[in-house]
Amino acid sequence: MLAISAAIAAVAIGSSTTTSTSLPRTSSHANSGSQISASLQAATTARTSAARWIAAQVSPNAIVACDPAMCAALQASGVDAGRLLVLGTSVSDPLGSDLVVATPALRNQFGARLASVYAPVAIASFGSGPARIDIRAVAADGTAAYDSALAADRGARIAAGGQLIDNRHITMSAAAQAVLRAGQVDPRLLTMLAALAAQQPLQIVAFGDPSPGASAAIPLRSVEIAPARAGGQTAARLRTMLSFLQAQRVPYLPMEAVLVRQSALSVEYGAPSPLGLLSGT
Repeated sequence: MLAISAAIAAVAIGSSTTTSTSLPRTSSHANSGSQISASLQAATTARTSAARWIAAQVSPNAIVACDPAMCAALQASGVDAGRLLVLGTSVSDPLGSDLVVATPALRNQFGARLASVYAPVAIASFGSGPARIDIRAVAADGTAAYDSALAADRGARIAAGGQLIDNRHITMSAAAQAVLRAGQVDPRLLTMLAALAAQQPLQIVAFGDPSPGASAAIPLRSVEIAPARAGGQTAARLRTMLSFLQAQRVPYLPMEAVLVRQSALSVEYGAPSPLGLLSGT
């Protein structure tokens, strides 16, 4: 009986010891599981947001480089598979594409070369921390040539913006003037606004917001405009402006041109903004 009692006591003590020491371990596993779940959710959210943005904002003729998971998300968002350059064993770099989706997987694969060699500027960004995804413009001729072309393009945009400010057929707010003076407007918009003003007086209501997480060097690609001094002819003049825009060819054909409140026109061009358009290079 003493032996049995001792065995029972030993089991009881062992059970008590196991229970007391395993509680922190169970809590630790739960916290680790929660962290992993949160990380996966953050990665999924960033990937979905980036895919939807690309489907809605990137020019339909732009080639996008991506890792297999990101390419699958892009196809699920409606991006044609023929526009995707899948980076894997058969394709070792994003050259040949217009944009590369810099996911954590690609940052691990390319390291610092992703920004220093292949794609120096982010045109949009989603998520934060390890889950962050950047959409970056690919530098076909290297980062030095790209940076030089970007600086020259900004200078041309500043000059063209100044001409629009001085154009007596265009009225705009002080905020719109500041954006033009800073060279922050897409060259396609600048050319289109000058062409429309040559046909009829117009008002620049406002330029669009920058893309989420975009570099300060990336210009704005949308604008809201309206006929100026139209009187009772607002609707007719809007239709004339819309017809003019819809008759353009790439790169001057907008990705979207729609009526707003029946009194204005919203015009948007797709990303990425072309370089050298104003200088003819």
